[in-house]
Formats: sequence, C-alpha cells, structure tokens
Amino acid sequence: MHEHTYGPSETGTVVLELGGETGALILYTGPDLHGREIEISRGDDRRVHSAVRERRVRDGSFHSAVYPDLPAGIYTVWWDEGTSAGTVSVHGGAIAEFLWPTSGFGAAG
Repeated sequence: MHEHTYGPSETGTVVLELGGETGALILYTGPDLHGREIEISRGDDRRVHSAVRERRVRDGSFHSAVYPDLPAGIYTVWWDEGTSAGTVSVHGGAIAEFLWPTSGFGAAG
C-alpha cells in the first residue's frame, strides 16, 4: 500500500460514467486512512488502487476511495498485500459501496 497527500475534493469533482456492464465502487473509511492507497481486484485480474481522500459535501465531509469504470463482478478489497478486507459485488450501471473494517481487523488476522 502507498500513501500520498491529497487535498480534499469538493462537491461535483468526481464524475462516474455508468451503464451496460460498467459500474463503480465507493469505499468508505475513516480520516485515519487519508492518503492511503487501497487495492481491489476482480478474480485473477491485476489489482487496481485508489487513494483515500476527504470528500467535502454540503453537510460536512467524509473519507473515501473511488473506483470508476469497473467491469461488473465480485471484487476483493485488500487490507494489505496478502489479507482480504472483504468482497463487494459491482453491477453494471450502478455504484457499489463498501465500508472499510475497523482498524483492529489487520492486527488480529
């Protein structure tokens, strides 16, 4: 996993094109993961990553990583190089959501 420093994104700065067999994933985390790149993979496909950023909206802010343009399928969300944090089903034309597990998850594993 990598970490980067990104400023917050404002309302309307993320555009998702959905349809057919293409969907998207929003992975929600806490602010403690700001800047961390979290990897996902579908089956034996290569892993892709996205950085956790603060997302400012009208009523406040939250932290998430956004994965646009994903082919429909079951995705593994990776806690670290060899540990799965869970799976999520992405459907064409829709946005899937995944809530990152508590910070104690990897330590017990």
